[in-house]
Amino acid sequence: MHDIKLIRDNPEAFDKGLALRGMEAQSATLLDLDAQRREAVTRQQEAETERNALSKQIGKAKATGDEAEFNRLRGEVDRLKTVLEEAGQQARHFEETLNQHLAALPNLPEAGIPQGQDETQNEEVRRWGEARAFDFEPRDHVDLGEGLGQMDFEKAAAISGARFVALKGGLARLERALAQFMLDLHTGEHDYTEVSPPYMVRDEAMFGTGQLPKFADDLFRTTDHRWLIPTAEVPLTNLARDAIHAEDALPMRFTAHTPCFRAEAGSAGRDTRGMIRMHQFHKVEMVSIVAPDESAAELDRMTGCAEKVLQLLELPYRVMLLCTGDMGFSAKRTYDLEVWLPSQQGYREISSCSNCGDFQARRMNARFRKDGEKRPAFLHTLNGSGVATGRALLAVMENHQNEDGSITVPEVLRPYMAGMERIGD
Repeated sequence: MHDIKLIRDNPEAFDKGLALRGMEAQSATLLDLDAQRREAVTRQQEAETERNALSKQIGKAKATGDEAEFNRLRGEVDRLKTVLEEAGQQARHFEETLNQHLAALPNLPEAGIPQGQDETQNEEVRRWGEARAFDFEPRDHVDLGEGLGQMDFEKAAAISGARFVALKGGLARLERALAQFMLDLHTGEHDYTEVSPPYMVRDEAMFGTGQLPKFADDLFRTTDHRWLIPTAEVPLTNLARDAIHAEDALPMRFTAHTPCFRAEAGSAGRDTRGMIRMHQFHKVEMVSIVAPDESAAELDRMTGCAEKVLQLLELPYRVMLLCTGDMGFSAKRTYDLEVWLPSQQGYREISSCSNCGDFQARRMNARFRKDGEKRPAFLHTLNGSGVATGRALLAVMENHQNEDGSITVPEVLRPYMAGMERIGD
């Protein structure tokens, strides 16, 4: 959510930021609504002031028995009552309309973000690891999983439809092991507090993190009008909502392993094979809630936490700085981690770490008070995948496959697999 005061002070900069997002200028429309709202509020306040003054005069007229003056003043008060009601309705109308416009606008990219329209214009920051040179033709995760008899898309489709899978045996355990490993790493070494959050949330929570109103079509809704979470970012970030936090409580860092539910309304025909793009998947999420001057460093820290997961799993990856046209709605800077998939001979996103600045905090009224200061300020929020367990599963399968179709379990996961070294022996 944007601050109308900042737009009022520098409309050209606001429109320039939107232009980087590929959007038309909006400041003229926003400032017109703001001006009409402020005019209505001013009329309301002036009418209230005048009515209060007349009320005192009515008391005097009544005390002196001046009935004519009393009736005249009562008529004026009745007229002002009508003005108050009309001005109040107009003020509420323009404020609601203004907020609807503001709520539909994405966060502005911060300085230094590469300009571009899509993922082809993202910038590579660094790489880690070398793609494995196979002495046999590597298979994709679908062939591997079905060959093991532990990955069933057909039965899952019969139960639930397309974009679902049923994992069995060693692969089911491997997915669970990945989640446990990530949670232990983030809580034990990266200073995150584990949370078991709700999987269904209200409109206000989805609005707070920016999923509503723009992305309603990509969400699943229950019959009692709650939403299934598309990511644990939603409940974790909303833990800070509608509160003023003490400065010494910061930073707040949360992590959770949850299912995620996405309608994938805009992805028809994309990644229809395998586990790349599912309606239901699991992810370990990281959320940081920090003071404004700490958010830039926190983004680098969070990205490093996600990288550590991939390094310990011995998965080659690269870090990409997203361009203005590829960033998420709420983000002002985003780094994507893309893992190497031998079957595609390319990198695919497995984690996305974003600094949202105060954009989400304004939408959910999450503030903090600096020591010695009376006026609270908005917090900064960050979120990142730490990482998506389904995509980590397929990346482990493909990068650690053997010629006979078995999967070598990365050493770091073996304690979570009762010492199992290979799946498929």
